[in-house]
Amino acid sequence: MSFVYRTRYKDVPPEVVRIAQGFVLDGLGVMLAGSTEKGSRIIQNYLRRLGGREEATVIGAGFMAPAGRAALANGVAGHAMDYDDTQLSTSKEAVYGLLTHPTVPVLAAVLAVGEASKVSGQDMLLAYILGVEVECRIADAMNPRHYQSGFHSTATIGGLGAVAAVGKISSMRPEPLARALGIAASMAGGLRENFGTMTKPLHAGRAAENGVTAAELAQQGFTSATNILEARRGFYSAMGGGYDEGKIAGRLGRPYFMQDPGISIKPYPSGSLSHPAQDLILDLVRQHDLRAEDVDSIEVGTNSNVPNALIYPMPKTALEGKFSIPFCMAIGVIERKAGIAQFTDRKVREPKVVGMMRRVTLVVDPELEALGYDQVRSRIRIKLKDGRTIEGRADVARGHPQKPMSWAEIGEKFRDCARLALSRKDTEEAVELVANLERTRSLLPLIRVLSGGKARAAKQAAARRPGSRKWSSTRKR
Repeated sequence: MSFVYRTRYKDVPPEVVRIAQGFVLDGLGVMLAGSTEKGSRIIQNYLRRLGGREEATVIGAGFMAPAGRAALANGVAGHAMDYDDTQLSTSKEAVYGLLTHPTVPVLAAVLAVGEASKVSGQDMLLAYILGVEVECRIADAMNPRHYQSGFHSTATIGGLGAVAAVGKISSMRPEPLARALGIAASMAGGLRENFGTMTKPLHAGRAAENGVTAAELAQQGFTSATNILEARRGFYSAMGGGYDEGKIAGRLGRPYFMQDPGISIKPYPSGSLSHPAQDLILDLVRQHDLRAEDVDSIEVGTNSNVPNALIYPMPKTALEGKFSIPFCMAIGVIERKAGIAQFTDRKVREPKVVGMMRRVTLVVDPELEALGYDQVRSRIRIKLKDGRTIEGRADVARGHPQKPMSWAEIGEKFRDCARLALSRKDTEEAVELVANLERTRSLLPLIRVLSGGKARAAKQAAARRPGSRKWSSTRKR
């Protein structure tokens, strides 16, 4: 963990900082939106009942909690809509779906500990960048069997990135940081069978919480194996049957994963493997001015890993709809949109949507299968009732590094998410604060805006309350 300990803010290329600010804005947006979801509310109520020291803000909920529990709640919120970013792989051999949703577990942990420790914007950005780098390199090196056999890598590997980020905020030296990684690795878990349920976002929340907990235990002298990744009975071997050493040894920050191969920002609040097809159906519908009554059938062709993740042919809830090609195609035709307003229980159950879903088939396309799994290539064939056939192919979706979103586009997504939790004034102030994060002396103004003022009284009360404390840290002041 020497890379994490030794890297300073000035060592990070300015382009990486710029890219990271976009990912942070996107991550905060999906946390705000997700904080309003039923699963997030259940977690928030659960934490209220537990009580504890008021160290960090639970975004969108108006109360404070111990840092680890705030990380749990904000991590759950960030993944609740399945709208957070996705990591790409460095090789054609790796299954696209193997890799992680990198930002939320790391960012949720950084926000919680950063608020409790009153760090600067630069400290926050550096910790976030290093945590994502560690997370992405570990995930990239993991044997694809890890994901294929049922592990959700955001859950299992996200906590390792979170612990690296928290360790940086806390100025942990390499040896205790290695112990923290060992602790977090043994806390890792999360199964893909839970896709389409509230437990999937719980994976991201637990990963963030595990990072905070493992770092604090290690700082207090808690022991673990310090070779947890590569050991014969360690993380890579037990959870994936091995790893590719060449994808991690000497690769940290050379270049940063955010630059190459990159991370995709989600244009739609659904499983990322649906996005090229979602992009394509919207393009075809608009280009040909198609209506639901024009369509006889829709065939979506992909590689064999897509049906392994998009598992609901006839979803009954919005959570299931996020992992359903038939639903994604149906709203594309009927709504001509695929935003937060489309992924609701009511939309999934609308008779006209159900009728359109029955006309959609997902198949493995031999030509696309032969091209490998490095991209989620999708082909759509629409048979019309007048006998015509319309078709197209998309290899990537908007937000992919090959088709990146601008700062303005990320800002629009943030605004669409934030409107569920913040006033317009607070939303615009949040965008401005993130844009200038490297020049801010404290995270507290950003946290205040993200809480919409709801937590101000709680913060003041916590500061006056006997026994209030900062989060445990070895940071030199």
